[in-house]
Amino acid sequence: MKKLKISAVLLMSVLVFFVSCNTEFLNTKPLDKISSDATWADGALSQAFVFNVYSYLGYGGFEEQALAAYTDEAMFTHSGRNINTFTEGSEVAGSLAWMSPTYEWNRMYLAIRQANIAIDNLPKATFSDAKLKDQLLGEALFLRAYYYQQLVRFYGGVPLISKPYGLDEDYTIARSSYDDCIKFIIADLDKSVTLLDGKTAVPGRTSKVAALALKSRVLAYAASDLHDGATVKSKVSSLASYGNIELVAYTAGDRTSRWQAAKAAAKAVLDASTGYKLNLSAPVSAAEGRANYVSIAMGGKSGAGDASADKELIFQRTKTALYTAEDNWPLGGIHYGVNNGPNGYHNWAGNTPIQQLVDDYEMMDGSKFDWNNSTHKADPYANRDPRLGATVLYDGSTWKPRPSDVVGLEPVNQIQTGYYDDGKGGKINGIDTRESAVENWNGSRTHYYTRKFIDADPVIADNLSSAQLIPWPFIRTTEIALNYIEACIEVGDEAEARNWLNKIRFRAGMPAVTDAGVALKNRYRNERRVELAYEEHRYHDARRWVIAPTTVGRGIKAINVDAKLKAGATPNVPYKYDKTKYTYTYTVEDNTSNETRKWNDKMYYRPISRDEIAKNPKLIQNPGY
Repeated sequence: MKKLKISAVLLMSVLVFFVSCNTEFLNTKPLDKISSDATWADGALSQAFVFNVYSYLGYGGFEEQALAAYTDEAMFTHSGRNINTFTEGSEVAGSLAWMSPTYEWNRMYLAIRQANIAIDNLPKATFSDAKLKDQLLGEALFLRAYYYQQLVRFYGGVPLISKPYGLDEDYTIARSSYDDCIKFIIADLDKSVTLLDGKTAVPGRTSKVAALALKSRVLAYAASDLHDGATVKSKVSSLASYGNIELVAYTAGDRTSRWQAAKAAAKAVLDASTGYKLNLSAPVSAAEGRANYVSIAMGGKSGAGDASADKELIFQRTKTALYTAEDNWPLGGIHYGVNNGPNGYHNWAGNTPIQQLVDDYEMMDGSKFDWNNSTHKADPYANRDPRLGATVLYDGSTWKPRPSDVVGLEPVNQIQTGYYDDGKGGKINGIDTRESAVENWNGSRTHYYTRKFIDADPVIADNLSSAQLIPWPFIRTTEIALNYIEACIEVGDEAEARNWLNKIRFRAGMPAVTDAGVALKNRYRNERRVELAYEEHRYHDARRWVIAPTTVGRGIKAINVDAKLKAGATPNVPYKYDKTKYTYTYTVEDNTSNETRKWNDKMYYRPISRDEIAKNPKLIQNPGY
């Protein structure tokens, strides 16, 4: 943990104040001489300080490199980004793999320090607006809880610091037990709920419901296999011999009670939040199911889809002064489209879907997709869960108009990730492949692209001059509904689990399920996988269910699409997807061109860096490092 100087914190307050407050008020105070007393004597300055605590949320999940690339959802296209150090199991404490600032150890403790300053000063702040004071304190407590749950999700138990350290204090502190960390986070959230009760919810800021929702997530994780000492020691080799199991799991207590608490916490949110179309009694059409899912991904903030889908969002990242300023270099935020879209649109194909994700979307009748089924294999994207087409761009998908310099090569707005018979004994390379005439170095290595979270508005060209404004869903209602389903399954209330599972499926256009027992649990887990794809849940779910060896450990599968002209057919010039003229063959292939994935049990947790342990010798390293 870094030793932060008080003067640096005050300078941050000045900078946040400069961008957040009106210029008339700025003219009344020297910009470089705002004292701590002045900050907490003025409501606007106090609010500016708390807004700075929000800024550590960064881009949320809209970074150039996504957490999905550490899972069986995606592959990161570009070499040299330190992704493979993690996915190949070679990360060590002295050589860390890529790490997002949204959970990096030092950055989280800097955020927690800022929250601690606010929590320490707001109760004694001298400005007169008591309602604002309560709201800001509730927000600061929520944010501290959020940053701690980020640390705990990636590292296990961490040092709990509840006050801002002064100069010359001892900064060395041991890790707290997992149990104590969960109790600390829940206590903060309970206080936040009370303080935010009755306060107006503002997009981008937290609320009472958001605090309840984060509590639901924390308790669902805490009840899971990974954090039950006896269970995880029997399943994970690196934890079986770990001498400090209390740092990552409960060593006592009743799992059923923990699941009951998780169930109650999730139900409290569902009672307070309607979500989006979670009240259906039968499946919608496939077209409506796809439109519903697109609307959710757009967060109601785009012309594409239903604006009322913003009801789904409980806590979101918006393009406001609360968060990291949007960078002109497309490293995240409003530039998600250019980071992840097809190279045939001059985009960069960052975090492309892998075949294992595509295969896990069910058929429209609720059965599993199966490459051994000749009908499925011949047309693998037909009659699938509508969320597949709303999440993934595959060969033949309809998309935006091409840029002016590409439209002559592909005028019908279809994704081309295959190789097509030219009628002369040769092949036409798809515009969106790595053999394309358009920026082939940015082509997908899996022959898929992300559709979810990219605005389909043709006016938005996904380039630097035309960026999108889509909110990142830190927490949405359906996550909490899924938490509730999982808790219901674990405590034996399967009828209620099926009831809520079917509500989610009906919205997507999928049929009701009647499963029970292990089949119901497996169905639930797959439903969570496809519903929450690319939302930073799969990484944690695979670990807390102790199934990670069968996710990242499966490696990377890609698809090869080959089109041959039918007898007597003439080729389309320019080429376009056409089942009347071409016979398409789909072949699943291993892809090791960028990384060769393997699983090591130490990967259940990230290592604490060697430098951090050198600064704080009381820290105990995670197992396997």
